[in-house]
Amino acid sequence: MWGILNWMYLMLGNSGSENPSAPQNHDGSKLIAAKKDKAPPHLFKPAKSCVKKQKKRSKGKQKEKVNNMVLFDQATYDKLLSKAPMYKLITPSILSNRLRVNGSLARKAIRELMAGGLIRMVSAHASQQIYIGVINKLVS
Repeated sequence: MWGILNWMYLMLGNSGSENPSAPQNHDGSKLIAAKKDKAPPHLFKPAKSCVKKQKKRSKGKQKEKVNNMVLFDQATYDKLLSKAPMYKLITPSILSNRLRVNGSLARKAIRELMAGGLIRMVSAHASQQIYIGVINKLVS
């Protein structure tokens, strides 16, 4: 095996100082590697239907947070006693919107109005209770 390698080494004309793995021509001169050119630009661009852009999605409308009262002040309590029994329909959400009180305070107010006999229950459900004013029934 060593004999074949020596023979090839002598035939190629390499000396010990040169790199034996460098490519050479048939006459023994070294080959110069050709510089690689940049890849040619694409002749055809892809159709626009192929390139999908991500849709811009709206973030939706943000509801402004209301700052409802957690306790009655005197003016709101008087309004509850005078105006609320005259409403055509009374629910905790209606009282919360019209009097600017939070939901738990509106439920307590309804209980107080029922205890005073100013309103009566029409329908009770787990999620929504409906009341009407007793004054509306007497007037109608």
